[in-house]
Amino acid sequence: MVPTSDKGRFYAFGRVYAGTVKSGVKVRIQGPNYVPGKKEDLFIKAIQRTVLMMGRIVEPIEDVPAGNIVGLVGVDQFLLKSGTLTTDETAHNLKVMKFSVSPVVQRSVEVKNAQDLPKLVEGLKRLSKSDPCVLTMINESGEHVVAGAGELHLEICLKDLEEDHAGVPLRISDPVVSYRETVTALSSMTALSKSPNKHNRLYMTAQPMEEELSQAIETGKVSPRDDFKARARVMADEYGWDVTDARKIWCFGPDTTGANLLIDQTKAVQYLNEIKDSVVSGFQWATREGPVAEEPMRSVRFNILDVTLHADAIHRGGGQIIPTARRALYAAAMLAEPGLLEPIFNVEIQVPEQAMGGIYGVLTRRRGHVYTEEQRPGTPLFNVKAYLPVNESFGFNSDLRSATGGQAFPQSVFDHWAILPGGSPLDTTTKPGQVVTEMRKRKGLKEVVPGYENYYDKL
Repeated sequence: MVPTSDKGRFYAFGRVYAGTVKSGVKVRIQGPNYVPGKKEDLFIKAIQRTVLMMGRIVEPIEDVPAGNIVGLVGVDQFLLKSGTLTTDETAHNLKVMKFSVSPVVQRSVEVKNAQDLPKLVEGLKRLSKSDPCVLTMINESGEHVVAGAGELHLEICLKDLEEDHAGVPLRISDPVVSYRETVTALSSMTALSKSPNKHNRLYMTAQPMEEELSQAIETGKVSPRDDFKARARVMADEYGWDVTDARKIWCFGPDTTGANLLIDQTKAVQYLNEIKDSVVSGFQWATREGPVAEEPMRSVRFNILDVTLHADAIHRGGGQIIPTARRALYAAAMLAEPGLLEPIFNVEIQVPEQAMGGIYGVLTRRRGHVYTEEQRPGTPLFNVKAYLPVNESFGFNSDLRSATGGQAFPQSVFDHWAILPGGSPLDTTTKPGQVVTEMRKRKGLKEVVPGYENYYDKL
């Protein structure tokens, strides 16, 4: 989506893969969630004009054959970031691009004058259209949050937002890093939760998942859409899982694709399939907002050990099971020594030999560490690679420049999640504990993390 000279409209900019595109032809506009044969995320509209985009000038043109880059007018209202346009009813989507960066730095945005709010909302919509790597969302406390790939990327996006897309003065908060919640051990005991009417019981445990498996899920190597037998084979061979467990994965979460698993380890439970949907809903809810600071969970495997259900279907509806499942999952996670995962940047720094010393000082102050350094053959430059927590990366570039006299050039990309060291996030005196307290304050929750007793029912 490329913004046009008239406010708020976009050219859809893309490539013709087959056939010819011309003005006035009716096309199927398929968004990224379109599934062939279904009706959702599908619009059938006419292309108003086709244009040729050359630098800053736009030339109207009759039709454009395959292999060319083209701009289309009039389809921008129906697409958010990308999509596939076709006239063939059985066409599948082209794959959506995967980026090597993920939006991990967030800032919240508010307007200075309350009456400008609709302009901000409109501006955020336009911003997320024009940049494929920005996420805009509204969190529970009602703040508008913009997430970007790094400090600089976010700064540029917010400048665009203020000057072009919204055109109103904004107040922007300090950058915030998103964390993930995880567990570091097997639950110390089985978590039991009873439904509100006391007729149903769920028994669960939580345990950490292998990091390789979490990454395989996130890159799509192991996915919820695979055939369950083939997937079980892969998980048994490559990640050392028990085949029967791997076959009984109920779902992935959050949003049915995340790196958390719900495993059914029950034996011969009556009516189990009738509550499956409800438990899965509870699981999606729990993994989207974890028990410690309402951040998404990652790398947690939940096992359903046993379920006791009421014989009468009326007493085990969604209203009884969903909150119960969520409480059982929370209790299981709290009993399994919860931890916080922080995002880590992989920083590549090009630097001449005489300025090397400055780098180490800056990185050590910011909890970073160098893992390789090599000289580029034939040049006096060194390539230094280091891991740096995203949380410590604000102002890193300017810090590094001043320490090396402007000779070091850093580039950072999000690399992986790592446990935030320093103790338990439930102990407010530790570093993770302070981070959790900050987050809970920001989200307007009670500052003290409720203990597992809140979710756990006595037998």
